[in-house]
Amino acid sequence: MKVMTILGTRPEIIRLASVIKMLDKHCDHVLVHTGQNYDRTLNDIFFEDLDLRLPDHVLETKSETIQAQIAAIIEKTGDVMDLEKPDAIVILGDTNSGLSAIPAKRKKIPIFHIEAGDRSFDHDVPEELNRRIVDHTSDVNMAYTEHSRRNLLREGAHPRNVYVVGSPVCEVYDGMQEKFANSKILEELNLEPGNFLTASIHREENVDKGGALETMVDTFNALAEKYACPIVVSTHPRTRRRLEQLNLLACSNPLINWHEPFGLIDFIRLQTESKCVISDSGTIHEDSAILGFPAVAIRKSTEKQESLEAGYCPITGLHKDDVLRAVGLVVDDPIDFTRSPAPEAYQQFEVSKKITRIILGMTRVIDEQVWGPKDKKFV
Repeated sequence: MKVMTILGTRPEIIRLASVIKMLDKHCDHVLVHTGQNYDRTLNDIFFEDLDLRLPDHVLETKSETIQAQIAAIIEKTGDVMDLEKPDAIVILGDTNSGLSAIPAKRKKIPIFHIEAGDRSFDHDVPEELNRRIVDHTSDVNMAYTEHSRRNLLREGAHPRNVYVVGSPVCEVYDGMQEKFANSKILEELNLEPGNFLTASIHREENVDKGGALETMVDTFNALAEKYACPIVVSTHPRTRRRLEQLNLLACSNPLINWHEPFGLIDFIRLQTESKCVISDSGTIHEDSAILGFPAVAIRKSTEKQESLEAGYCPITGLHKDDVLRAVGLVVDDPIDFTRSPAPEAYQQFEVSKKITRIILGMTRVIDEQVWGPKDKKFV
């Protein structure tokens, strides 16, 4: 059986790491990177940190506009499907790379969607549209939590095609603790454990929306003044370009280090040793709960409801006073991670085995249920 996994961003590489290794072991596995955010300094180090092989195909889909990028992803992933003729497609999450589900459906290839059913119910978030398209195009949806499963059932998904498998992140990180501990990034940046803040900001609504990035820089300046400690900001190239366009780097506090993006190992070490992590990343809720570090999410909504219910990683929006208040809360009165464990869905250690069993077991079943037992024709 030939299975094709399609990904396009660093969070997808992390979450799929154990699944990729399991599929490599048990089937003819083709790994495709859409090139959505492909930069060797941003991506190859993640494959190396996670002990993953490089993709079989790296597509060129970088574009000047979002519609051009989406069109390129649909066209070029469709072309590689024609070339490889996979029996199943595996995608994860809500990035534009997930829209490869559209050509897969037209080619009658069973689609397995991991991290299905997440909903922020916020249509200012571009990924919310992607989630709904991919969930309702996929043949099998694998949700992390019961929250997500219920979202899918409310929207009409058939219960037999929805599985709760848990988050794969804990399994990925479990084998990397020694690597995290051996990172020298604190020494390289001359940082004292517990006496610096770590931040990242990259989401469209926080970078491109009028006034948002200016507000964020103002907030970082206020945090640097309040805590009188370094702030290490992992700065995506897109964010840096915007900072330079708006001439914001010149007016930032000298304690703020606008650093190029880190590899996974160094960034995890920074997060776990920080006084607090301030981020708009979709991964911050799981990471803070699994690894046990204080964090706030600079967002006005989240698809990770279970994290909020467990008391982890409050969301703040972008207003400076709200961010300062939330950081003060988690720094002064942190969650006792020994008494308030992470949500059960975040504590699963064999998610890759469950996912692989579902994919290899259900591919032919889906073929016969949806398309009939006849041979598929690739068009």
